[in-house]
Amino acid sequence: MNISAWLLRRAGWSVDISVPDFPKCIICVAPHTSNWDFILGKLAYAAVGRRAGFLMKEAWFFWPLGYFFRRMGGIPVKRAGGDLVEQLTERFRAPGALTLAITPEGTRSRTSRWRTGFLRIAYAAEVPVVLGAIDFAKKRITIDTVFELTGDLDRDMADIKHFYKPFTGKYPEKFSTDPQ
Repeated sequence: MNISAWLLRRAGWSVDISVPDFPKCIICVAPHTSNWDFILGKLAYAAVGRRAGFLMKEAWFFWPLGYFFRRMGGIPVKRAGGDLVEQLTERFRAPGALTLAITPEGTRSRTSRWRTGFLRIAYAAEVPVVLGAIDFAKKRITIDTVFELTGDLDRDMADIKHFYKPFTGKYPEKFSTDPQ
């Protein structure tokens, strides 16, 4: 057992990551209501010996935190300017492995308007999307579903939101799977 698995077990969390270890994929992670989601998600993926990158506001990439976030796989996101979908699509098209965890809510605040960029990247780069959930009610972290993309953005997003309905964030009042 590695240190990540030990820490999670000591805190009473269970981990079920049963999807294949794809060389390239997007992990859609929800609910996202707390900064603890990041820590728990990183620990869970490391507990099974895997690494995943993540997106984070550019403002967090100041010295010395920026160095550590980049070493952990962090990709700074500028809120204005640039086409992030195109940039990330190109990263996926480049040689080498790339697993990227993305929270479709794009915020820790309550929103029914989930971001569609992760789906547009998956369509363009032709990479699988796997669904990961951090369920505080059950103290369980799962990544056990490979989502079958249809290419229909609205339908795929509705199906993904439906998948996440039974899960509870740290702050349940901040999580919404309501239609946009």
